[in-house]
Amino acid sequence: MNPKQNKIRVALVVPHIFLHRDIISNVIFSPGTLALELAKGLIQHNVDVTLFTPGPIDTVVPNINADMSYFESELAARGDTYIDLLKKHPFIFVSLARQVQSELISNAYQRANNDEFDLVHIYTNEEDIALPFAVFCKKPVVFTHHDPFNFMARYKSVFPKYSHLNWLSLSLAQRKTMPENTNWVENIYHGLNPDDFTPFTDTNERDYIAFLGRIVQPKGLHLAIEAVNIYNRTATKPLKLKIAGKHYSDTEKDTYWQKQIQPKLSDTIEYVGFISDLKQKNEFLGKAKALIIPSTFDEPFGMVMIESLASGTPIIGLDSGAIPEIIINTNGILVNKSDSDTDTAQKLNQAIANIDTIDRQDCRDDFEARFTLDIMCKNHAAAYRKLI
Repeated sequence: MNPKQNKIRVALVVPHIFLHRDIISNVIFSPGTLALELAKGLIQHNVDVTLFTPGPIDTVVPNINADMSYFESELAARGDTYIDLLKKHPFIFVSLARQVQSELISNAYQRANNDEFDLVHIYTNEEDIALPFAVFCKKPVVFTHHDPFNFMARYKSVFPKYSHLNWLSLSLAQRKTMPENTNWVENIYHGLNPDDFTPFTDTNERDYIAFLGRIVQPKGLHLAIEAVNIYNRTATKPLKLKIAGKHYSDTEKDTYWQKQIQPKLSDTIEYVGFISDLKQKNEFLGKAKALIIPSTFDEPFGMVMIESLASGTPIIGLDSGAIPEIIINTNGILVNKSDSDTDTAQKLNQAIANIDTIDRQDCRDDFEARFTLDIMCKNHAAAYRKLI
């Protein structure tokens, strides 16, 4: 902490409905975890943070919630949990969630106008509600979005209208999906607590490539499977591909798992399930020969990549979105996508064959130089002070 810096008061508004202790443990939601870590870490940079979330959440900073009573009454009448309602009646769930989010954002703006805060930071993907009303907030408002801006129709149709507002990007690649004249305040990479991830330095043979993430087609798991199968056709010692993540076989519109992944599982292509425990994730990544990121869409960042580097494990990734900003010569191998899946898989196979040339200590060193939680919080605090 720099004692010479004036203390500032920030409302960190995370309107996504998953920010509720009854929901967040049952879903994959890295922006929520990042928000909680940011709120805690900002304290060390002379920032008084108040966290606005739809429901109560476990945090060390003051926490203001929306009125969830009507939402809870609807759940009680149906005999559902939040997750039950989301699965059975997604439109009702989203409609109720939007009401809660609107109230939360309105409360934050009103409190800022009453001089309770010096700045409001709207964080996560529901900020489209907050955009048109930012003009009524008398204090600076800054926005962070966690997807490519052109990823969904409801985002890409509205965000360009508000490109003049204050924006923080997650990567330079993410900026390419917004208009050239967007008012970018700062580019701030995500960060992790170094103590949460330990490199595994044992001499045991590393006999698998790790894939960790959502199992949907844009993540390119089918390419990783093909690459490992190509490698094993000529390898003296075959490698496994160990797949960790959530698939969506219970979703009628998504048949990727059933049609393209599940039939290819074998002795060397193994699904290990969903890993939520931090220590298990660290071990899964740390004991792998490499992490493979064959994403074919414009990744705005990619948390699993810095988790891998923190675990001392190199990365093999396609040149999509922000992946080239994270993979450098000393921490992994970047692969150029081809128009042909077969050609792309062959290039990934070549990277697998060469990945042992990467020094694992260099991976951890790069993480500590660029992607720690303290760096992320320090850069946010500086951006806030620039705006104030």
